[in-house]
Amino acid sequence: MTDIRRQELRRPAVALALMLLALVLPTAATAHIVRGEAIGFVSGFEHPISGLDHIIAMVAVGLWGAQLGRPAIWLLPVTFPLVMAFGGFLGLIGVPLPGSEIAIALSGVCLGAAVLTEFRPPLWVAAVLVGTFGLFHGYAHGAELPPGQNALLYSLGFIIATGLLHATGIAIGVVHRWSWGRLALRAAGAAILSGGAFFLWSALA
Repeated sequence: MTDIRRQELRRPAVALALMLLALVLPTAATAHIVRGEAIGFVSGFEHPISGLDHIIAMVAVGLWGAQLGRPAIWLLPVTFPLVMAFGGFLGLIGVPLPGSEIAIALSGVCLGAAVLTEFRPPLWVAAVLVGTFGLFHGYAHGAELPPGQNALLYSLGFIIATGLLHATGIAIGVVHRWSWGRLALRAAGAAILSGGAFFLWSALA
């Protein structure tokens, strides 16, 4: 049997398989949408990027890590979402954590000040500071889970979004290798500090 003949025989089989796949896929997709799982992930993903107070703190973690260099450049952006996931769990199950809004605002102030001054504490101090703020940010995310949505996918969404914001800060922080870049990062730290101070004033008002 020639190769051309084999190809002619395969075409109907391939067409049939594609038709069956087209019939199955819409059913599977509809099942996920009905359960609201995709919506839960999207809600979680949008939560960190919908509030400027969250954005500036998470970008600041990446900037500060880039300033400190290895191993802080990866340790800080890993510590934050790990502890944040625990904070999110506390929020999901309703454990009270007073002062979360103030702590979130303070995270912008402290992390912005760290970037502004190129503060270089021992690595464990930096990790504890970042982890503490991550706890409160995660709690805020978990406590605001929309009713009827998948908690696991919602949590996965806000953790991934957080990681992307950290990565953005690290990518920007690459300019630290140049003298003008160090000045630019300090200016960014001043802007983050100012934003955090504004949110802190709003939380205390």
